[in-house]
This record gives sequence, structure tokens and C-alpha cells, in this order.
Amino acid sequence: MAKTKLYIARHGKTMFNTIGRAQGWSDTPLTKFGEEGIRELGIGLREAQIPFKAAFSSDSGRTMQTMEIILRETGNESLPYTRDKRIREWCFGSLDGGYDGDLFQGVLPRTAAFHTGKTFTEVTYPELAASLIEVDTANWAEPWEVIENRIYGGFEAIARSIEKLGGGNAIVVSHGLTIGTFVWLVDHEQEKTAIDNGSVTVVSYENQKFSIETIADMAYRHQGRQILKEANENQI
Repeated sequence: MAKTKLYIARHGKTMFNTIGRAQGWSDTPLTKFGEEGIRELGIGLREAQIPFKAAFSSDSGRTMQTMEIILRETGNESLPYTRDKRIREWCFGSLDGGYDGDLFQGVLPRTAAFHTGKTFTEVTYPELAASLIEVDTANWAEPWEVIENRIYGGFEAIARSIEKLGGGNAIVVSHGLTIGTFVWLVDHEQEKTAIDNGSVTVVSYENQKFSIETIADMAYRHQGRQILKEANENQI
């Protein structure tokens, strides 16, 4: 049986990403710049000649739009494709759609988790979940136990489905905070890493255990960008 690998991409840059709003369960489409970045990613993945058995994304519009571009650019438009709400972004509750500055520099630093002087990068994911519940006036934010179970369970279900096919590779599109959380759940020793739009995090799955291979790798995008640049220069 071939090793099972998940190539987990963060969706392309959206309208809310561009103007600095917390997206969460709210949704905006990719900008033209965001679409171009994912086109670069798709071309880079195509050049790497990675054979994918199936495609998975969250049920958010921005991840589905991203996947559509990836599948087109890699020539995988007929690939089996599943949307799974378990790998959605975190829900920011009543703060969904608010400005990042208001959330991360204004509201959250006043919660209990930040009283010790911790910065956002130093606060653990369970502490962040507790902070969101503390400030969410709508009571929509999820408890840590729910976040943990849905995110890990979602990615594990994807890995198991590929394993049942004899192993191989899956292309997955998810969200920045969700991918970061999953990486931490796999290995608590991992420090928080910025998960850029269009970056790829690769994990393998064997004997019911995940192993991290790369985190937030931008090499595929960079290769795709170079290929597009050379193609444009040749047309001049």
C-alpha cells in the first residue's frame, strides 16, 4: 500500500483578507490577485506531477473557488471532490467579519488568556478558543473540545478514505487558522506558523498516525509564478 499524504492548501486571498477582516464562517470571494496566486499554485503542483486520487475542501465558497482553479490548472477536473464542513475555519461568533485589529489588538487582549502578558502568537489554541467564547455575545463561538474534534476528525476521515483506496495523495483546501490548529494537534511542539494564502502543508498518515512533512510551503506557488513569468516574456 502506498503512503497516504494530504497536500493541504490554504485558500487564495479574499476580499476580507485584503482589507483585514476576520472571516471565520462568513465568506468573501477571491480577489483577482487571489485567483492569480492560486493559478500559480495549480501550475506549480502540475509541474511537480503529483498524482492525486481525490480532492477535498471545506464547504466555504472561498475554498471551493480555490479548488476549482487548482483542479483546472492541474488537469484534474474529473477528480472525485468532496466538501466537508469539518475543515471549515474557526467561527468567531459575533466578531465574524470584524476588523482583525479590533479583534486581535482590541477585544481579545482584554480576555483572561492575555492577562499574563501573552501575545497572540504565545496564546495556545485552547486559550484562544476560551477567549472567543468570553467575548462572543451571540454564543456562536465553538468550545475548544468541539474545534479540536471537528478539525482533527475531518482531516483523519479524509486520510482514512484515501487509505481505503490503497493509499496515495489527496489535494485539500482549508483555512489558515484551521490548518495551524491541525498542525498543532498533530505535534504540540510545533510553534505557530503563518499559513499564507496558497501555501501547502503536507502531512502523511500511516498506522493511524499523522506525521508532518512540510508546513506552509510556498515553493509550488513560486515555481508556478516563474513559469507564468517566462511564458509572458516569451510572448513579448
